[in-house]
Amino acid sequence: MKFSTLFPPHRKDAVEAALLDAFGTTAIDNMTTLAGGLSSAHTYQLTVDGQVYVLKLSPPNLSATNLSLAADANIAPALHYRDTVTGVSISDYIENQPIRAVFTPDKLISEIAAIVKAIHLIPSGVDGAPLFETVDSLIGQFKQSRILSGPVFDECFTNYAILKSCVVLTDSDRVFSHNDLNPNNILCDGKRIWVIDWDAAHLNDRYIDLANLANFFVHTEEQEHLFLSTYFDGDVDEYKKARFFTMRQVCRIVYAMLMFQLAAQHKPANYKHDQKMEGIDLQLFFVLMGKGEISLANYDGQLMYGKALLNTAVDQMRSVGWASSLAQFA
Repeated sequence: MKFSTLFPPHRKDAVEAALLDAFGTTAIDNMTTLAGGLSSAHTYQLTVDGQVYVLKLSPPNLSATNLSLAADANIAPALHYRDTVTGVSISDYIENQPIRAVFTPDKLISEIAAIVKAIHLIPSGVDGAPLFETVDSLIGQFKQSRILSGPVFDECFTNYAILKSCVVLTDSDRVFSHNDLNPNNILCDGKRIWVIDWDAAHLNDRYIDLANLANFFVHTEEQEHLFLSTYFDGDVDEYKKARFFTMRQVCRIVYAMLMFQLAAQHKPANYKHDQKMEGIDLQLFFVLMGKGEISLANYDGQLMYGKALLNTAVDQMRSVGWASSLAQFA
């Protein structure tokens, strides 16, 4: 099999079986490795008989229904092969277009709200860890790593604990969720949106997906109103706005913890983590990233992004909006 050296040796047989099942051949015209996100999966772009596909090697025996459910709902790209035991899948390749160039600002907000709603309407029994249990675990791992500490972290985790004691997660809000709706997993073919990377999908609180996506795409009160109104068919009350606002901060904490994990793994030897938190925000981070002065692919970018996310969460927790949101849960 051509290009076989790109696959982990212990996965080659499973890949050959997948190619034979999907295409009747193991002949690959061309193949490249695709950059991965936080997933542990190996992902490849390959061409077979002139058609381009994505082959993904997820951890073996990973819950395999997620991708099939999403593809059947026409939310994930069409699925040509999926093995529940080996973790191999083959899907259509989407030639991604800049999403903000395809849709007007208002249309983009409506489109992403509609895609989240479609995800949450998928019938599924794929269960997963409860929301707060997952967040608690990430915070616990962060504290054990001792990468950073200080009053900003203490304030953040105290406010999170208060939120956890106030809010009640209801079964009516427990829906099939993607759980990692960041821009890397949102593709546009020039006409519509597709969602990829379903490894983390399971039943979860609906506000996780709403908040995750909003943290990347929703930046004004007007956009927030359009986003929530589209998702809830206009039925938006103060309680829903409070759940949405507080969950945006929880999602920032989650992504901050994940960034700090990556930074800890990539820290140069004999290097002490910079404990400074003051003056580091998302605006500064994205300015530096836009100039090419920092990157999420390396230690400095991962550490700074984590700090910016956590600072943003704490700033919002100090706002009137946080206090008024907690009052909705009393």
